[in-house]
Amino acid sequence: MTHYDFFQNKECEYFPCHKGADPETFSCLFCYCPLYCLGEQCGGSYRYTESGIKDCSACLRPHRRENYGAICEKMGEVLALVRKDMGNRE
Repeated sequence: MTHYDFFQNKECEYFPCHKGADPETFSCLFCYCPLYCLGEQCGGSYRYTESGIKDCSACLRPHRRENYGAICEKMGEVLALVRKDMGNRE
């Protein structure tokens, strides 16, 4: 176990921000999921609303300490999207 793979902000007015989450094991490290932009390739539990918005309110994947490594491994895919987007701006 490492010390950088988990963070809590129990003073946050939304803590924990997911219903049913265990406050003792809930990590705020990835408060906003860095994999959201991957859409269906994120690997988490999500649904799309009728208006086409990705709803991750039932997903605890980025908030579990044991998933830290898996989230970091997917960051290459996120960076590839950023590179692609930046190429379209030139």
